[in-house]
Amino acid sequence: MDVDANELALFAPAFAAVWLAGLAAALACWHWLSMRGWTERRREASGLDKEWLGGKQAFQAQGVAAAVLRHLLSTERRLALGAARRWLPDSGQRRAQDKMRELIRYAGLAEQVHPSSVREVRFRLGLLLAAAAGAVGSVLSLELGLLLGAFGLVTGLLLPGWALQQERDARSRALGRELPELLEVMGLGLRSGLSFDRCFALYHQHFPTAFARSCALAQQQWMLGLKTREQGLRDLAECYDSVLLSRVVQTMIRSLRFGTSLAESLESAAQEARGDYKAKREEQVAKAPVKMMLPTGTLILPAMLLLVLGPVLLELMEGF
Repeated sequence: MDVDANELALFAPAFAAVWLAGLAAALACWHWLSMRGWTERRREASGLDKEWLGGKQAFQAQGVAAAVLRHLLSTERRLALGAARRWLPDSGQRRAQDKMRELIRYAGLAEQVHPSSVREVRFRLGLLLAAAAGAVGSVLSLELGLLLGAFGLVTGLLLPGWALQQERDARSRALGRELPELLEVMGLGLRSGLSFDRCFALYHQHFPTAFARSCALAQQQWMLGLKTREQGLRDLAECYDSVLLSRVVQTMIRSLRFGTSLAESLESAAQEARGDYKAKREEQVAKAPVKMMLPTGTLILPAMLLLVLGPVLLELMEGF
């Protein structure tokens, strides 16, 4: 029996969808079979994830970025415990790893995430989104399935880096609000005769912010003897992408080392930090009208033109 080319074109999307669904099922079965011997370690990792993600880890980023970061941390723990298998070998590109390590450090996850885990999550998300989007698009047409599959692959590869960048930017914005508070509290405490450690503890004990928690962790490390005070302050500055914080930390270290006055330097740095934060907010407000031009020009303006000129064009068409 002869088969028409139009009939083949009609059934091609269904065949493509079935093929992609079978491929996804085969990958899922292979992954399940390869993980059967690691059941206990997976259960242990799941318990640790529930305990750890239940409130001990907070992110400045929100929405999709926070969900991707939670998935990244969960994958890192499972890989560390041997409850998941790596699909990619370690990369030998030192420059790319250094750049990713810097981004992870600015996102506040230097002690929790390795660059190889970011590559692993990129690969897995890329395959997952490509298979899902390709299966959905293939229901309508083969071309749409290929297009959506490519879009899902690119999206999955870019999501982890984008989430880390969002966390980095959110931490920088929060630091601009919280750093002046630290400097003012420490300046007032030093003028009142308190020691440096007492002033530092006074801040993170009374301000429930993310930066205060980072300060508390740094002070706990040098109080327990895990690090020196200078090293703890330097590590705290390196976790944030802020030139002002690095300069303030250097001022603290010099004053503690040589015994010079610190209160006036901290108060002037607090004024500078507030001025810098105010300037950045004013810059964001000034950029808002420019950013609104794109949705206005692409969405609102065509609708307004159609509403105003539509009746006129209809009358002209009826006249002809």
